[in-house]
Amino acid sequence: MRALMGVPEVRWSAVSLVAFLVAVVLGLVGAPWLLVVAAYLVCCVAGGWEPAWAGLRALGERKLDVDLLMVVAAIAAAAIGQWFDGGLLMVIFATSGALEAVMTARTRAGITALLDIAPETATVLVNGVEREIPAVELVAGQEVVMRPGERIPGDGRVTEGTSEVDTAALTGEPVPVRRSVGDEVLAGTVNGTGVLRVLVVRDAADSVVAGIAAQVERAAATKSDRQLFIERVEQRYSIVVVAATLALLAVPLLLGADFTSTLLRAMTFMIVASPCAIVLATMPPLLAAIAVAGRRGVLVKDATVMEALAEIDTVVLDKTGTLTTGRPQVITTVPITSHDGPAANVDIDAVLAVAAAAEAGSEHVLGQAVRRHALDRGLVVPDAADFAAIPGEGVRARVGTAHVLVGRPEILPTRNTVVDTIVNALQNDGQTAVVVVINDAAVAVIGLADEPRAGAADAVSALRQVVDDEPEILTGDADRPAQILADRVGIRRVHSGLLPAGKVDHVQARQAHGRHVLAAGDGLNDSPLLACADVGLVVGEGAGALTVEAADGVLTRDPLANLAPMIKLARRARRISRANLAFAATVIVGLVGWDLLDTLPLALGVAGHELSTVIVCLNGLRLLAGARHTQSRKQTASTSTTHPTPIADTAAPHHAAGLNPAARTRNA
Repeated sequence: MRALMGVPEVRWSAVSLVAFLVAVVLGLVGAPWLLVVAAYLVCCVAGGWEPAWAGLRALGERKLDVDLLMVVAAIAAAAIGQWFDGGLLMVIFATSGALEAVMTARTRAGITALLDIAPETATVLVNGVEREIPAVELVAGQEVVMRPGERIPGDGRVTEGTSEVDTAALTGEPVPVRRSVGDEVLAGTVNGTGVLRVLVVRDAADSVVAGIAAQVERAAATKSDRQLFIERVEQRYSIVVVAATLALLAVPLLLGADFTSTLLRAMTFMIVASPCAIVLATMPPLLAAIAVAGRRGVLVKDATVMEALAEIDTVVLDKTGTLTTGRPQVITTVPITSHDGPAANVDIDAVLAVAAAAEAGSEHVLGQAVRRHALDRGLVVPDAADFAAIPGEGVRARVGTAHVLVGRPEILPTRNTVVDTIVNALQNDGQTAVVVVINDAAVAVIGLADEPRAGAADAVSALRQVVDDEPEILTGDADRPAQILADRVGIRRVHSGLLPAGKVDHVQARQAHGRHVLAAGDGLNDSPLLACADVGLVVGEGAGALTVEAADGVLTRDPLANLAPMIKLARRARRISRANLAFAATVIVGLVGWDLLDTLPLALGVAGHELSTVIVCLNGLRLLAGARHTQSRKQTASTSTTHPTPIADTAAPHHAAGLNPAARTRNA
């Protein structure tokens, strides 16, 4: 009850209702008429002052607010002595508005609850002394202390201590992951049993959780294309309603009709013809869908994305980090010794150290895997200079006096049959081949392998049923590793060896044949793909700021498993919107016909009009109730879920996926 009374519309509608009941009782007991009128006035003012003020402000902007028509009707009824009808109209109108406000607040609460994961304060070290400040004031370069059980206040890098960090709120990872010196942690995640010191690397406003908050708020504030169209039509329609009301009043009076009955009929017409329910037909289900999507770990940029998702009939997927876990491991390192160049008798540890140095500036999962493998072997990784990412290809850097290239085999300046033989062997074994080139000579080929995401095959099968078409893989990786992965997850269409432009060309070709394409990817090289698709969703684990900007939404957990349910959710929201529009239009036509062809009592007309508005809202918000039940069942089931360990090199530490706002650069 306290939460309800916290909504201003509820308080004013309660005052209006109480004043109306007092007026009715005073009338029944024969109280002085002035006292009865005073109670009715309180009823009308309490229930109508807010919409009247909003309507007058809209008029000042040359817009006609349909709520103002209700207030005018109540004033007209009171002016001819129909205080009961006018008061009842205002009570029903205010109560309907309160219910709409409560339902909207409930939807907004469902959305904003997604954002309540960052702590309010942070413990900062200033000259060795701890000081508590608001977390929103954190800036890059400050050092913060986290004790067991505290939420991490900012994105940063661990400088001291070891602990387990629960990242479930951001990534859905059910098992806390070990974090120690040098590892990255994110705001909103929860520290485990250890004490951590973290150097903040991004201002509070630029943190991952702040970006998620901004995205959700932006989505909730936007309107769908259908809603914008309805609101444009509403303005013209409302003017037509006012003109028709004046005609219904003026024409019968000119023909000698009774003033009171004519005015009541005209006022009733104005009320029942008002498009309130039609205006509210579209946004409640879309807002509810946005909230439900957020609970499932999918954050969309605006309401138009939900509309576009409902039209999807083709799905294309990136490989590494989307279909796979995005945590590849080095399986094989093959030195190239069968030529007379400087790579003869290669020291494999030295090559790994140089490759790891070149990859130091890379945020691509393959580059991170190479660097992690070198560090796990205890190698000393030198510093690199002149780092440059080559989108879709690899990286370039200078290590000491050597110029180093690390990337896909196509990065080689010239063809090398020895390299081709090694690469083909690795690819036939399902590994992704990365070539290390020093001073224009290929010195080694590194083979990496990644596991499909848990449940990938089931997710692909669900997508196939939902879109009634075969999902496709678009990858820069070689054909053989891509085909092996496709066989494991049940995908029959594989397009390999694609640069970013090739992926865009493929999507545009599908669109030219009338297909509506959903694309899912995870790296900077996927940004063009996500931007050109009808709906582009980025996997939040490792997604960079540019990729998130290019995408229409972020998949923060279970990226594959969420795709089919998201399309179903969007289609259900579309069905509800259409049903709402049909119902609202039917009610308006029925009530208007009754008023024109017979006598529709004012109170009954008001009740029918407002009841249809409430029903439309309730119908739109059914998505929330259904989603809450489904979510509770999933949470219960997830307690018994286990997650497979990636193949190969099982002694390597487990690196849980985080929402890394830096960008990836390689096309695999």
